[in-house]
Amino acid sequence: MNLDDKTIFITGSTDGVGRVVALRLAEAGAEVLVHGRDSVRGESLLAEMRAKGNDKGRFYRADLASLAETRSLAETVTRNHPRLHVLINNAGLGSGPRRNERSTSRDGHELRFAVNYLSGFLLTHLLLPLLTKSAPARIVNVASLGQQPLDFADVMLTRGYDGGRAYSQSKLAQIMFTFDLARGLAGSGVTATALHPATYMATTMVRQSGVAPMSSTEEGAEAILNLAIAPARAGETGVFYNGLSPARANAQAYDEKARAQLRRLSRELTGLSEASP
Repeated sequence: MNLDDKTIFITGSTDGVGRVVALRLAEAGAEVLVHGRDSVRGESLLAEMRAKGNDKGRFYRADLASLAETRSLAETVTRNHPRLHVLINNAGLGSGPRRNERSTSRDGHELRFAVNYLSGFLLTHLLLPLLTKSAPARIVNVASLGQQPLDFADVMLTRGYDGGRAYSQSKLAQIMFTFDLARGLAGSGVTATALHPATYMATTMVRQSGVAPMSSTEEGAEAILNLAIAPARAGETGVFYNGLSPARANAQAYDEKARAQLRRLSRELTGLSEASP
C-alpha cells in the first residue's frame, strides 16, 4: 500500500513492536512520527527509515509518566503537522520486573495506569481536533488479552499491589476508552479500535516480566497495521481484536455504567472538560 499522503503517529515506537510498525509504515511512504524517551534510539530509528528511502520521519521525545509532558507532546505535534491520519497508542509498561513494587507517575498516579492508559486518554483527546480535520482517520489502542476489571474503590491499587493486576486493569481501561471514544466520534470520520497484537512477543517488556517470548514482533506488527491502514478495516470502529480476528473483551468493557465512571475519573485526573468526546 502506498501511504505517501498519510501522516501517522506511533507512541512507544523506538523499540519492540512499535519500531517494527514504524519501519513498515516508512517503507510504504508514510510520514511517520515516532515517540520515545530515548533520543539516541529515536535518532537511530530515523536513520534506519532514511536508509529505506524515507526522510519524512520525525522523532518526539516525551515521558508519558508525566501529564505535563503528554500535553506538551500533543501541542508540539499539532503545531508542527497540519494533518494526522492515524494515531497508534502503543507505549506501555509491562508487569515486571519487580511485580510487587508499586511505583507512581510524576503526578502521583499508579505508574502502569498512568503510562498505559491515562497518558493515551489525554493525548488522544488533545489530538482529536487534528484527527477530525484530517478525516477519514483512525485511532488504534494497543491493549492486551491480559485484562482485569477496575476496582473503582482502589483504582490506584494502594492495597495489596501486584504488577500483573496493574497491567491488566490498565489494558482493560484502554479498551473501555476505545468503546467510549468510538461512540463519541460516530459520524466524524474518525474510528477507534483496540487490539491484542500477539501473545508474549519478543520485546523488552516481555523479557522484563520474566516470560519466555512466544510470538514475534513481526506478527504483532501485522495485527496493528491491519487496524491502522488496511482498506478492509476502513470505517470499522468500537471493536476489539485478538491478532487479526474480532474478539470479546472482559465483560466490564461492555458495562456502560463502568465506562461512564472511568470516563469521569479520567477527565478529573487529566483536567479535561466534559465538552470533548
